[in-house]
Amino acid sequence: MQEHIIYAKVAPAGVRAINQLEDYIKKCSLELSLLELVRLRSSQINGCAYCIDMHTKDARAEGESEQRLYGVSAWRESPFYTEREKAALAWTEAITKISDQQVPDAVYERARRQFSEKELVDLTFAVIAINCWNRLAIPFHTPPGSYHPHSPVTMRRALEATAG
Repeated sequence: MQEHIIYAKVAPAGVRAINQLEDYIKKCSLELSLLELVRLRSSQINGCAYCIDMHTKDARAEGESEQRLYGVSAWRESPFYTEREKAALAWTEAITKISDQQVPDAVYERARRQFSEKELVDLTFAVIAINCWNRLAIPFHTPPGSYHPHSPVTMRRALEATAG
């Protein structure tokens, strides 16, 4: 698949704005492992190969198990996730597929049992952010496999693309 547009080079101010949201999310109180599961699940739903590749690599780099990564798409039937993670994954699915049926009250109530108000808003920001990235990577054919976690090359490319 040929990359259509390198959006970070064409609209670096837009990418910087999304990165500001990512900076906020990095500083929130939610666990990094939970955030990576959320990013992976949303990317699976949206079919974003680049983001699936990125977030499985990031999760592995942070110590996530292969078993849990492979099971994310079937989290309801898998015993590998905590109730908090399951609530986050249900919330992620509801927000990502919001046009299907809005957010069911049962999903909200499940999430509220596991997350404070602030945490739930932060979780929602994380879902919004990954959906945003998916909606950039998919139409412009960002090539999967090119991302390397914590790589100086990856970081330099990101900085060069958004410099200015």
